Amino acid sequence: MPKFDFRSPRLFVDAPLAAGAGLALDRDQSNYLGNVLRLAAGDAVLLFNGRDGEWQATLAGRKRPDRAEVGAQVRAQDQLPDVHYVFAPLKHARLDYMAQKAVEMGACALVPVTTRFTQASRLNVERLRANVIEAAEQCGILSLAAVHEPLPLERWLAGRDGSRLLVFCDEEAPEASPVAALAAENGANGIDVLIGPEGGFADEERAGLLKQPCFVRLSLGPRILRADTAAVAALALVQAVLGDGNTR
Repeated sequence: MPKFDFRSPRLFVDAPLAAGAGLALDRDQSNYLGNVLRLAAGDAVLLFNGRDGEWQATLAGRKRPDRAEVGAQVRAQDQLPDVHYVFAPLKHARLDYMAQKAVEMGACALVPVTTRFTQASRLNVERLRANVIEAAEQCGILSLAAVHEPLPLERWLAGRDGSRLLVFCDEEAPEASPVAALAAENGANGIDVLIGPEGGFADEERAGLLKQPCFVRLSLGPRILRADTAAVAALALVQAVLGDGNTR
C-alpha cells in the first residue's frame, strides 16, 4: 500500500480507534459523506484521531452513512516537529487560509497573540480548530495542531520558555540571507515562529522581542509580504533549515 492514500476520504473522529470498533458519525460527517461525496454503506474511508494513527474503515447505515466499522491500521501515529506558529490574528478568510497553511507546513501549535496593530478584534477559536481539522483531513496529516487561546503579545513573551528559539520576522530587520541566519541557530529545544500584524510591530513590542534570550530577527527579503504570505514563507524556511524538511 502506498505511504499516503489520497483517493479515500479521510475523517477526523474524536474517539479511540482500534480494529473491530464501531463508531457513530456526527450529522455533519454523515451529510458530507452521503450528500456531498455520494458515498453509501460498504464504501471505504480512512479515519484518524490525532493519537492512534490512521485506520481503514467501512461505512454503514441505511439511508446514508451514519457509522464506520474500523478495520486495519494503515499508518502508525507520528509526531509533528516542535514548531509553534505564533501570529497576530487576521480577518475571516485570510485567517482561515493562514491557519490551513500553518497546519500543512507542520506546525504543532497555533498561538494567536494580540498586538497594538492587530486588525481583528475578536478570534473565533472554534473556527480555528475546525480549520486545523479540515487541513489535516485533506493533507494526510495524522497529528492535530493544538490551538491556544489568544494572549496579548507581552503576556505571551513573559510566559514563554526562553530556551526555545524565537524566529522573529521583522520588515525592519537588515536584509540578509534568511537561510544563513537560521543555519547558525539550534532549534533543538523548540521553535516559535512569530509573524506580526500587517501594520508591523510597535517600537516597544520590537524592543521586548529583542530582549528574548534566544532569537533570530529574520528578513524575508526586499518585498513587503502580507501576513498570510509571510506565514508560509517563514514556516517553509524554518522547516527546510531546522525542521523535518531538513534531510541533511
